[in-house]
Amino acid sequence: MKYKLIIDKEAPEEITAVVHAPSALTQQIENLVRSYSGADSLVGYREGELRRLRVSEIECITVLDRKVMAIDSGGVSYRLQERLRDLEEMLPSYFIRINKSALANEHRIDRFDAVFSGGVDAVFRCGYREYVSRRCFAQIRRRYERT
Repeated sequence: MKYKLIIDKEAPEEITAVVHAPSALTQQIENLVRSYSGADSLVGYREGELRRLRVSEIECITVLDRKVMAIDSGGVSYRLQERLRDLEEMLPSYFIRINKSALANEHRIDRFDAVFSGGVDAVFRCGYREYVSRRCFAQIRRRYERT
């Protein structure tokens, strides 16, 4: 297999792959290309302060009191201007839906805990907990079983 990368600031960006047959690798490449939005940060607001949040440092994005909030690696929450469904489309593929109103950075999930009510919580490295719906948990389990 050959690999060629041409960096030309004047040319429009284009990605072309020539393969004999689709494979797991071509699917991963396609997912990576489709999930890349060119943005590696989001603007968050907190108590009159404006801060650029690196996407890789965001643990969870959730809706609290009808506001979209990002929880960073320190457990601090920031308000985002974007809608949750727009964020789901533009964020990298390692952000997964865990319930109707939350997206999780799967690289920042520490563990899944069973709770007394029979549900499951995602526990993040910063200590923040968010419940995982049964439907989303089934999809997450299938995703982990494939890897």
